[in-house]
Amino acid sequence: MYTLLSPLGIIILVILVISIRQVNEYQRGVMFTLGKFSGIKDPGWRIVVPVFQSMQKVDLRVKAVDVPDQEAITKDNISIHLNAVIYYKVADSSKAVIEVENFYYATSQLAQTTMRNAVGEVTLDELLKNRDEVAGKIQTTVDKASDPWGIKVDTVELKDIVLPEDLKRTMAKEAEAEREKRAVIIKATGEVEAADNMAKAARTLTASPGALHLRTLQSVNDLSSDQSNTTIWMLPIETLRAVEAFKEKMMEEK
Repeated sequence: MYTLLSPLGIIILVILVISIRQVNEYQRGVMFTLGKFSGIKDPGWRIVVPVFQSMQKVDLRVKAVDVPDQEAITKDNISIHLNAVIYYKVADSSKAVIEVENFYYATSQLAQTTMRNAVGEVTLDELLKNRDEVAGKIQTTVDKASDPWGIKVDTVELKDIVLPEDLKRTMAKEAEAEREKRAVIIKATGEVEAADNMAKAARTLTASPGALHLRTLQSVNDLSSDQSNTTIWMLPIETLRAVEAFKEKMMEEK
């Protein structure tokens, strides 16, 4: 019999201690026995027999991968720079270890290639207007391609789209011209509506014999409240016509 203090007992204790592996709650352990996949270890303390077994831990938490700045050409042959961020997590830890050498690097490279291809299928206007739609297309493509690796892509966000300086100036001029066009159209529309209303008012005043005189008196009343030194006197057009008719009658009598 050997006690724990004997050399053999100490050796057994040391082997037992070095055989214990801790798997955290957010991890899974991929176990290999004699080089062959032998199962997935859940969180807790697990025994890994030295030499005969090995275990690789896989983090199951959501990872954010910053896709570096990429130069891409849109469908209308405009060169732009854009970057993105991709959020994904490991759905199958065994595939993430067995099917791909480095799933983190592979997913990043796949996202870069997919992003350039997706941008090349849309015009610049479509990219700027439908950024979420383009990002969703990138997500679908990357998720489908990385599914054999046990990777689940949650979302893809296009962070920034950098346009060439000359293109920015051209777009600014275009926007300014569009604003001027709208201003001219609005002004012309207002003038047409004002002319229509004035014509309608003139027809209404003409249809009523005393309406023009009442309108004249109202205008005089409005001017009387003005504190300026200038006074305007207005006469109904009927008065002017009467004076003109009287003048013609006097000329005939002479």
